[in-house]
Amino acid sequence: MTTYSEKIRTSSRIRLCGQLCLLAGVLGAASSAYLAFHSPAVPEDMWSYPQTPEAFTGTRAWLAVQHLGLLAGLFALWWSGAAGSTRLGRIGHAGAVAGMIGWIITEVAAITARHDTNDTTLAGLLVVGYGLFSLFMGAGLILEGIAVLRARVWHGWRRWLPLALGIWVFVPLMPAMGSPVESAEAAMAGWMLLFAALGWCLATLDRRQTG
Repeated sequence: MTTYSEKIRTSSRIRLCGQLCLLAGVLGAASSAYLAFHSPAVPEDMWSYPQTPEAFTGTRAWLAVQHLGLLAGLFALWWSGAAGSTRLGRIGHAGAVAGMIGWIITEVAAITARHDTNDTTLAGLLVVGYGLFSLFMGAGLILEGIAVLRARVWHGWRRWLPLALGIWVFVPLMPAMGSPVESAEAAMAGWMLLFAALGWCLATLDRRQTG
């Protein structure tokens, strides 16, 4: 009978990507806390709210880079074998990765609307983009999370992390996006901390032989 430790795939690549995901998650949570308590510098109907267009540009560029670390974590999760090799896991992984890549592209594209108000066509398209790619990520992570639970490669609380990441997109993250910036960033910070936990699990696979 195959043991738990024999099912785990670990390599320097997986551990490195886990470390990047851990770092990105922590820095992402810190970025959300900063934005939540940032004193408004522009009217609330501005796309760049609460930042000036110039500060908004820097923030979006930083978040696009930061999301690359989260993307590395998604790849490492699949490489680790935690989701097994089922079709459900493959579909979920593809959806989560596509959603994250779409989010990265949208973060960069958002810079083009830095001087716009929220009622412009461009701002509306960006909102649709964020929503669409959030759906891809949430649904993909839920499917991959179910695959992780079924595979039973990871034990204990770690098994539930991918599923929790997917559910968090739908509750509370997406509903909070229409709330005041403090609530939206608090929901985002929680999601980033879940990614940090996923990164920690992946970065320490070689030191954990049991669940």
